[in-house]
Amino acid sequence: MAHLRQIVGTPHAMAVVKANAYGHGAVPVARAALAGGADWLGVADIDEALALRDAGIDAPILAWLHDPDSDFSAAIDDDVTLGLSSALQVQRVADAAAELGQMASVHLKLETGLSRNGVHENDWAEVFARAAELEQIGLLRVDGIMSHLANAGAFEDQQALECFERGVAAARAAGLTPTLVHLASSAAALRLPVARFSMVRFGITLYGLSPFDDATSADLGLVPAMTLRGRVALVRRVSEGAGVSYDYLWRAPEDSTLVLVPLGYADGIPRQASGAQVVQINGGIFPVVGRVAMDQFVVNLGADDPGVAVGDVVVLFGDPATGAPSATDWADASGTINYEIVTRIGHRVTRRYLHG
Repeated sequence: MAHLRQIVGTPHAMAVVKANAYGHGAVPVARAALAGGADWLGVADIDEALALRDAGIDAPILAWLHDPDSDFSAAIDDDVTLGLSSALQVQRVADAAAELGQMASVHLKLETGLSRNGVHENDWAEVFARAAELEQIGLLRVDGIMSHLANAGAFEDQQALECFERGVAAARAAGLTPTLVHLASSAAALRLPVARFSMVRFGITLYGLSPFDDATSADLGLVPAMTLRGRVALVRRVSEGAGVSYDYLWRAPEDSTLVLVPLGYADGIPRQASGAQVVQINGGIFPVVGRVAMDQFVVNLGADDPGVAVGDVVVLFGDPATGAPSATDWADASGTINYEIVTRIGHRVTRRYLHG
């Protein structure tokens, strides 16, 4: 966070800790990000925000994705700022604030081309006017205007940027005075300075991973935060032709030593990477063979036994500067993105945090 803040130089920076902080652990990550200079935290839903409050975190929190039955009263009462995407949500928040006798802090989210949540341009006048009325009677305060880029290309992002600027101007013309204007997440924060406005939202880069296909973490001055390790649970010598795991996708081409690692797709190890990825054991790189199962996978050490023993550490991914595979390597092998690889790591995997 400190490194990213130096790069972008905006007055405000949000650490996005939704989805258990992309699999890293929301509470420890939130605390570390705040210590590194973040002054806002971002989550998807109210439950994620309230969990941070329950952990004693009192920094500003924005929650922007709401189920039709979301409890806005609980959010307002716990000083959670709400991202709102429709006239209905604006009214529901105002009603909840009235019942509590409190003022709600909100950010209005605009639809600028992603075709997801957000107030459409056709509805801006209605929503801005109603929000201004509700401000005047003390039920809510529009502290921010926000949107999200599709990162589909320079032309599309420029169109979205221009749409967003029209929306911000229209909001101000309606009498709203947002101090937090934010459009850029990690990719645009780094490569589209004009989209930074007064705050940027750091997601994947906060975890030391690159949002780009043409730049690595190291290229961006980032160090991956997560190293995923298992341990060798069994060492087995098999004969040429022995089949491994379900469907026998792989058979030993020669007498070989195999090791069993007790992690599987229930823990977030992608089944799609079966037979297509490698791990690091005692400094050596060895292939995953056969199907990744729910709770385990198999690694081939080859014909010559390298002396791996039960209990040895297996590094699935981490910082490639150490010689380990990266989360991006696993993503490439699975036909997905590094965001998904780290976020999907399951609750059975123990998180340990190093500080200093």
